[in-house]
Amino acid sequence: MTKAAGASGCGEESRAQASEFEKTKAGPTKDSDYYVKGVLDNDRLILSKTITLMESTRPEDHDLALEVMDRILPYTGKAIRLGITGVPGGGKSTLIETLGMMLVEKGFRVAVIAVDPSSKISGGSIMGDKTRMQFLSAQENAYVRPAATGQTLGGVARKTRESMLVCEAAGYDVVIIETVGVGQLETTVASMVDFFLVLMIPGAGDELQGIKRGILELADAVVINKADGDNLVHAQMAQKEYQTALHLVNPRTPTWLPPVLTCSALEKTGIEEIWNTVLEHRKKLSATGELEARRREQALEWTWFLVDEGLREWFYKHPKTKGLLPEIKKRIESGTITPTRAASELLEQIINKRS
Repeated sequence: MTKAAGASGCGEESRAQASEFEKTKAGPTKDSDYYVKGVLDNDRLILSKTITLMESTRPEDHDLALEVMDRILPYTGKAIRLGITGVPGGGKSTLIETLGMMLVEKGFRVAVIAVDPSSKISGGSIMGDKTRMQFLSAQENAYVRPAATGQTLGGVARKTRESMLVCEAAGYDVVIIETVGVGQLETTVASMVDFFLVLMIPGAGDELQGIKRGILELADAVVINKADGDNLVHAQMAQKEYQTALHLVNPRTPTWLPPVLTCSALEKTGIEEIWNTVLEHRKKLSATGELEARRREQALEWTWFLVDEGLREWFYKHPKTKGLLPEIKKRIESGTITPTRAASELLEQIINKRS
C-alpha cells in the first residue's frame, strides 16, 4: 500500500470510528435504556438530552418521558433541594455561583436549574443564566441548566421538578432552583424544595414593600445581599426590619424560625453562614420527620399542579374549543354576554359534547 493510500485508509477508518462514536453518543432516542443508563452514569450530554425529553411537549415523547422517569425514580431523593428567589437585580445568579463554587470546593456535586422568563414571541429563554454563571458551569462537578418558564405561573418551568429529579438520579448532592423573581405567584418553587431562600437587597427604598406576605410565610431564610461597602449599614437596618416582619407571620413549621442573614456574594462573605443554616434546617426537620413529610406533601401538590396544567392544555387543544371560541369572543367583545357566562357555556358544551 502506498503512503497516500495508507493515509487515505487511515482517514476513512478514523471517520468511520468517529461516525460510530457519534451514533453511540446520540443513542437510540426512543429507547429508555439510553436515557436511564446515561443519567445514572452522569453522562452530561445524555443528562441534558433527558431533561430536554422531560420538557418536550411533543405527544410522541410523552410516554417515553414517563417511562424514563419511572425507572430513575428509585435513584432520586438523596440531594439537598434548595430554592432561591428574590427581587430583580438582587444578585441571585452571583450568589448561586459563589455558593456553588464553595460547595464544589468542599467536594459536593452541584446542579443548578435556572428558570428564566420566556419570550412570548419565540417562547425561548431571555436571560440565559448559563452565561451568567461562567465559572460554575465550567466545573466538572457542577451542572447548570437554563429553563424557560413558558406559560407556567409561579416562577418555575412546568418540568422543573422532573429536571430536579433527573439531576438527583445523576448523583448531584445539591440541586439549586433559581426562580425568575419575587412576586405574588413566585412561590411555586417552595412546593418542590427542602429549603426556600428569599434574597433581598438593602437601600432600594422601602424594603418591606418589595416582598409579599406569602413569600415571607414560605421562607426558610431571608438573606440581605450586597452587604458591603456603603451598603453595609443599610443591610443591617434591612435585616432588623425583616426580623420584625417575620415575627408577624406564622412560620411554616414550629421547628424552625426563619433567620435573616446578610451576605456579599461579590466579596464572598456570609456564604458559609448561609450554607450552615441550610444544613441546620435539614438536621432539625430530618430529626422530627418533617422533612420527609414535607416531601410527601410536595409530591401530592405537584401532582395537582400538573393536573391543572394538563386540563388547561386539553381544553385549548380540544377541537370543539377551537370551533366555539370565535363566536364566544365576538359575544364577549360586543357585550352581549358576561365573561362568567361565556366561561360557563364553554365548559358545559365542551364537557357535554366530549361525553
